[in-house]
Amino acid sequence: MDVLSRLIELARLQPTLDIRCRLQGAFHIDHEPVAAGKLPFHLILGGDCLIRLGSGREITLRSGDFLLLPRGDAHTIVGLRPRGEAQPLRIAAGGMLPLRENGEGEADVDLLCGHFDCAPGSAALLLDSLPDVFHVSLAEESEELLKTLVAMLYRETAEERPGALAIITATCLSLFIMAVRAGKVSPVASSGLLQLLGDARLDKSVVAMMSSPAFGWTIDDLARHSAMSRATYARQFRERAGMTVGAFLTDIRMMLASDLLLRTRRTVADIAAEVGYESEAAFGNAFKARRGITPARFRAAEQARQNGQG
Repeated sequence: MDVLSRLIELARLQPTLDIRCRLQGAFHIDHEPVAAGKLPFHLILGGDCLIRLGSGREITLRSGDFLLLPRGDAHTIVGLRPRGEAQPLRIAAGGMLPLRENGEGEADVDLLCGHFDCAPGSAALLLDSLPDVFHVSLAEESEELLKTLVAMLYRETAEERPGALAIITATCLSLFIMAVRAGKVSPVASSGLLQLLGDARLDKSVVAMMSSPAFGWTIDDLARHSAMSRATYARQFRERAGMTVGAFLTDIRMMLASDLLLRTRRTVADIAAEVGYESEAAFGNAFKARRGITPARFRAAEQARQNGQG
């Protein structure tokens, strides 16, 4: 099993491009926090700028950089080359995307701003493994392929040929996946799912759990998959994942259950058995402990949220 592809599928990520910004000199653009299920992102096509978080942390973004805020935090885009007073921002419509500008000269930064919609419950395991600020320099990862994709985005955005928006939107999802994969190689967090997938031996036990979530896995079983002793496996798993094997298996089951609750009309009892629980009551207790809500209410609330978006 390709675990990362399966996690992306379960997350139901849907990219949307909101606006293109070509800015120069002094500028200051505030972004309010967004609700769960929306993940704002910025992709720098050229130039550079600064992202300032509410905490005061600052991140410099340069050409080819991708930044995602998995928790939807408030942030501000700030110019790195202020020249005189800030000029008024104006937004022009009518093209492929709304275009925000603040001058007539050469832009200091050219960036795409957008967001991913996702299914919060079934995306939890993937998103929880990402840091509050997921920043990857795509131009420095995997060299030619990513540089080519960023260059293609720039060309499609500039030329606005028929079908360009569909190409750009699909490419943004591909870039996100590549950014996550790059993060797996160059860890972006001290523990979590990406750390497990980056470990050649522990990864085998993750594949086993994802492939057969209803199986009554023991630590001994999973240690054998990873060719480790029981004690070594349990210790290294906890160090990498930041949680016990049992807690991780429960998270996998809750992620798959969340997906089934939203994607199918199967009963809660059927879903409980599908993900490894002998009784609906035991499943309900585990689900509420993880999600803070019963399975039935989770299904109703998410369906209402999706209907409201539609």
